[in-house]
Amino acid sequence: MPSTVQFVPPARLPHLNRVILRAALSVGAAGLIVKAAATCKEIAVAGVYGRGDAMDAFLAAALIPSLLVNLIAESMNQTLAPTLVCVREREGSEAAQQLLSSAMLWLGLLLVAASGAMALAAHAIIPLIASHFSPGKLALSIRLFYALLLIVPLTGIATICTSVLNTVDRFTLPALAPIAISISIIACALTLGERFGIWAMVFGTVAGTLIHVSILATMMHRSGYRFSLRWHGMSPAVAQVGRQYGPVLLSGVVASCGLLVDQSMAAMLAAGSVSALVYANRFVSVVLALLAGAISTAIVPAISRSIARCEWQCCRAMLRTWVRNTAAVAAPLTILLIAGARPLVRVALQHGAFGPHDTAVVAQVLGMFAIQIPFYAASRVFYRFLVAMLRTDLVLYCGAINLALDIVLNLILMHWFGVAGIALATSLWTVSTFFFLWYWANKVLQRAESQGLTQSHEAAI
Repeated sequence: MPSTVQFVPPARLPHLNRVILRAALSVGAAGLIVKAAATCKEIAVAGVYGRGDAMDAFLAAALIPSLLVNLIAESMNQTLAPTLVCVREREGSEAAQQLLSSAMLWLGLLLVAASGAMALAAHAIIPLIASHFSPGKLALSIRLFYALLLIVPLTGIATICTSVLNTVDRFTLPALAPIAISISIIACALTLGERFGIWAMVFGTVAGTLIHVSILATMMHRSGYRFSLRWHGMSPAVAQVGRQYGPVLLSGVVASCGLLVDQSMAAMLAAGSVSALVYANRFVSVVLALLAGAISTAIVPAISRSIARCEWQCCRAMLRTWVRNTAAVAAPLTILLIAGARPLVRVALQHGAFGPHDTAVVAQVLGMFAIQIPFYAASRVFYRFLVAMLRTDLVLYCGAINLALDIVLNLILMHWFGVAGIALATSLWTVSTFFFLWYWANKVLQRAESQGLTQSHEAAI
């Protein structure tokens, strides 16, 4: 790391903020388009397969591959991107390419190994997920599961490519690329569904994933990084990624445990509580994915470059600006979502077996869930900073605290508010997360500033 603090000209800060804003808007707009394509996919698939046994088997089979990618690949992205930026800034593009090639090989082998382990354990795992399936339906789900494991390494590599493109300020097209999967599934379901049944969904998913990877690999090559799976030895950069990867992966596992805890505790309440929790969370998760996801993705390259150059003044300004901007956007959205919860649920869900009483319950849960939005979105800025500063240990501690808080708050609040109390518990530990990450981000930044100033003073002497 450079020995002295780099002072950033004030005129450069507005430029950096404009770059981040453009990137966030690009990712958010692309996310909306991808969500719209996914909605069209759901409509097309529903028209072909309805709510039959085959579709149930496919959805059960697709659950674990999605979980593997989210845990293993996304954790790698979060730890690789800041180190890749740092290596490119300090050691040049060839050293960065070697780090990327080693990391891609490492991730690919990890995903293949995880897929192999899941394949061996399929007959034990799938019955746990689909405990009420008939023998024939369960057997179909297991066969589909084996086929869908093909997408695990492919999707993992695609997420790495997206992250790499973001580090060179390519945001819009990588964020749009997943639309290829929805288009492929729609095409296969409509043209092959009658002949091949639910297997057309598998063909569409695998083909779309291959197209997705091909698009991103081509874009990455044109942006200066080669698509290469090659081990270049245990360099300091590779070792650093490895050290940071474990805590982030474990924090993801802890977060997944929190979701399971919420659903299992909701199952202890009145019938329909689990469904109410899931339905309400879908509305909030869309807002969080588009808002928090866009801003946290956009800020990573800029803040990683500033950390690599020891521009602590710039880091502080970006944290302050983007936490404030994120909260300013999220707060009105939260108010609108809480105020409009009942009509929103009524329009989106109230038809058929979903009646007015269901609307009232889900709207209450939605209102409690929505409280978390500004705190979660703003906390992701601090989260990304801490990961870029290699303090993933703090991320893991925060996750463990959250899981404990979630259990305690659920036990207290579910007795007062029923299933809405579980949603409120989630919002409350999200508030706790915000203050935890705010405190430690400032602490880590202060320590970096003081060490840099001391080194600058010693160099001057």
